[in-house]
Amino acid sequence: MKLNNVILVPTDFSDVCHNAIAHAVRIAETIGFKVYIYHVINKDTQAFFADDVELNAAVGQKLINIADEFKLQYSVEIETGYEEGSIFDLIHKKAEEVGANIIVLGTHGKVGMQKLFGSYALKVITQSKVPTLVVQKKGYVGFNRILFPINTFTEARQKVTNAIALASRFNSTVHIYKEKVSDPAESSRIEIISKQIIEAFKKAKVKYEVDVTEKGGESAKKLTEYAVSHNMDLIMIVTEPQMGTSYFNLGPWNERIMFNEAQIPVICINPVEHGRIYFDL
Repeated sequence: MKLNNVILVPTDFSDVCHNAIAHAVRIAETIGFKVYIYHVINKDTQAFFADDVELNAAVGQKLINIADEFKLQYSVEIETGYEEGSIFDLIHKKAEEVGANIIVLGTHGKVGMQKLFGSYALKVITQSKVPTLVVQKKGYVGFNRILFPINTFTEARQKVTNAIALASRFNSTVHIYKEKVSDPAESSRIEIISKQIIEAFKKAKVKYEVDVTEKGGESAKKLTEYAVSHNMDLIMIVTEPQMGTSYFNLGPWNERIMFNEAQIPVICINPVEHGRIYFDL
């Protein structure tokens, strides 16, 4: 898959998707990318428009109006497109077609995401070949402070390339977040991974800090509370299930982070086997 410096933003024309477009446009303006706004026509599309309109024309004009709105405010190249079919199938197809480096999804949280994407909500994220940025209602504030949780999964190190790319482009500080664990072997492995990540950041001249929290309490809640109290702008996670430590596991943990109540944007990185594609900035 060839990457073309494009940010793909699916929209159902809701306010939260409009916010996702705003995020994409602001990011694109900062790093010189293009934005592609995309709508998949399905049973909900007709309900959005009046029954007497010609649906394709209405969708096309709506997308053009949205693009024009942002072009008036920002110096960004914006394209639009629409197709009829399955959101799950077409979003990934469109990402490959336009050479998207990243997908930006807007959601009201887990319930809102399920409403927008149906039963394929998490599959849209976890089966993407490129990173997915999940945003809620909170407006764009930049990526000055990036929270980088690490665990004993080898896949945690796959976030390094993305963290370096983001930090280099946005002059960010990456906060390596380590939760204390009681198991000596697990603790030793986390330390080894931490050292490897730190060396990579040093080599890339990325600003970083190491934050160690005490064990105790529900992990996802603790991480979110930490992100809020330390004014984090972005959380980076690996989304693919793997066997291993319970401290940063898939499923409930990932979902609680993706759809956190603080509405901090979350960038979701999938394992290498899903495409060996990174947020190549």
